[in-house]
Amino acid sequence: MARLELKRVTKAFGDNVVLDGIDLDVGEGEMVCLIGASGSGKSTLLRCINLLEPIDDGAILLDGDDISEPGRDPRPVRERIGIVFQAYNLFPHMTAAENVMLAPRRVKGLDREALEGPVTALFERFGLSDRMGHYPDQLSGGQQQRVAIVRALAMEPEIMLFDEITSALDPELVGEVLDVLRDLRGQGMTMVLATHEMGFARELASKVCFLHGGRILEQGPPREIFAAPAHERTRAFLRRVL
Repeated sequence: MARLELKRVTKAFGDNVVLDGIDLDVGEGEMVCLIGASGSGKSTLLRCINLLEPIDDGAILLDGDDISEPGRDPRPVRERIGIVFQAYNLFPHMTAAENVMLAPRRVKGLDREALEGPVTALFERFGLSDRMGHYPDQLSGGQQQRVAIVRALAMEPEIMLFDEITSALDPELVGEVLDVLRDLRGQGMTMVLATHEMGFARELASKVCFLHGGRILEQGPPREIFAAPAHERTRAFLRRVL
């Protein structure tokens, strides 16, 4: 497992400053939940950590190594830091198992025979063993999202990022995806997730960060953020969503 540190991370798109001096420490085995209104910078922050977006200033450190340096090859970093998006992005012409095996085969050079055992175990772990041979259009939204999580885990990452992974699901399917995150939390996976699921964040987060205008206005244990937020903007946001 790895330690992640963000120091004064800044990112702008033209004149629009999306991240404005973000400082954040994510310790090994922690689950950090990012909350805040749409447009507050949560998704951009996750994309910068995974090197999908270059930062303009500051540093992103993985075990003390600055992974955000210009010209850095992102591929070794992405093997260590997985990301799952709101959209499942499964290939429709491949079965669930083929979708999961694709990256380990291409990136790590593993053959199907070597992957069958570990991949089957992942499908079994998340209640999908009877869906391995199904195509995405034969799966529910919740099943597709769980397959997307399994696909990321098949690369054996040390840190997982989740970007609003339940927001496109029907309400009755949200629970089965959150159960996957509960399982990962219990296994000690280091995670950073942007979420609108306040009850889940209150229950399981090690740390909750409230973002507004590209800044972390406050952060702390969920009992503090939800029960006694210090900042008026945090209080107004929580009144609106709870």
